[in-house]
Amino acid sequence: MNFVEELKWRGMLNNIMPGTEELLNKEVTTAYLGIDPTADSLHIGHLVGIMMLSHFQRCGHRPIALLGGATGMIGDPSGKSQERNLLDEETLKHNQACIKKQLSKFLDFESDAPNAAQLVNNYTWMSKFSFLEFIRDIGKHITVNYMMAKDSVKKRFNGEGDGMSFTEFSYQLVQGYDFLYLYQNYGCKLQLGGSDQWGNITTGTEMIRRILGAEAEAYALTCPLITKADGGKFGKTEKGNIWLDPERTSPYAFYQFWLNCSDDDSKRYIRIFTHFSKEEIEAMEREHDAAPHLRILQKALAKDLTIRVHSEDDYNAALNASEILFGKGTHESLAALPEKLFLSVFEGVPQVEVSKSVLENGCGVVDFLSEHTNIFASKGEARRMLKDNGVAINKDKVKEDLTVTTDMIMNGHYILVQKGKKNYYIVHIA
Repeated sequence: MNFVEELKWRGMLNNIMPGTEELLNKEVTTAYLGIDPTADSLHIGHLVGIMMLSHFQRCGHRPIALLGGATGMIGDPSGKSQERNLLDEETLKHNQACIKKQLSKFLDFESDAPNAAQLVNNYTWMSKFSFLEFIRDIGKHITVNYMMAKDSVKKRFNGEGDGMSFTEFSYQLVQGYDFLYLYQNYGCKLQLGGSDQWGNITTGTEMIRRILGAEAEAYALTCPLITKADGGKFGKTEKGNIWLDPERTSPYAFYQFWLNCSDDDSKRYIRIFTHFSKEEIEAMEREHDAAPHLRILQKALAKDLTIRVHSEDDYNAALNASEILFGKGTHESLAALPEKLFLSVFEGVPQVEVSKSVLENGCGVVDFLSEHTNIFASKGEARRMLKDNGVAINKDKVKEDLTVTTDMIMNGHYILVQKGKKNYYIVHIA
């Protein structure tokens, strides 16, 4: 496969330095992409870059994922108006170990293929420099005028945020040296990144040519920053980032994020975040456009990514949980949900607490729904809804003669009450 053509039809090509495509067509090329290790999990904002590396490897080239152990101690000013918190070495090591595990689901690090992926950490080489050595051997090759001309620097000097510290100003030199080091030690001739990284990346190509000579082959390619169709920031919700770590974002919430994408967004995202071929995607789009209410694209996108990032079991559990919340879930399927998934599915649902002693000798459902939980304002209202078949407990429709007992408690703590079609309540039995 042709990497540049692959990125073009997927909508993943922004800037490309002249000569890049010729290099890729001429030889198996090594390229790297930097990943910020300031958290112990990647989030879906990282997926665009990771998918670039994945497509690069699938096209027969060799990807390098560079974890910014050194640059993570500085903080990249690109696209930011404030200086970020700096991390200590121990925290960075922990974060890098977690990130490699996640990257392994997208990149082949383990095979003996000539284009097997590699993981490097720029702290390995940057930690060997003294400050004086760096400014003498590296800093002298790039002028302040050149550095000041970068958009990421100009914006901060022109009043965005609180200005820029010398530490941040030096970031592009450190990133530039990363490219030089990888060029000399790994034969890496191409740097990949988001469009906001163009300035830093071209500092690297400039540094390589100034130090090694104009004939040095160093190139740059960037993808556009991904936004939602309505202009909103991709990957952000009211609760913050959508993480790849299931402890930070549950597989169910991860699945729901992709399932709830708009039609316009899903048409772009399925190209960017999956390995489906152009023909497969176009066939899905035709099917989707013929019956948009079936959400063919969203379901394919959510399934592919949930299985890749988590597992097929997690996908099946998320599917089952979706049925419970939005479809025809049963008492048995509800009872089968582990506690963590149960709470994830019903996150944000009103919770009321009832003492277990209330249920030990049995409690009439009318009293349970009104006096003990206040789900209904009065016994009369509860009776009317029960008579109209409008109340379900643990997904079973119930009548006024029901007695609520401790046998109905799920996961040792919970009873689920459904009032009408859409109103859920979790009764926490303490």
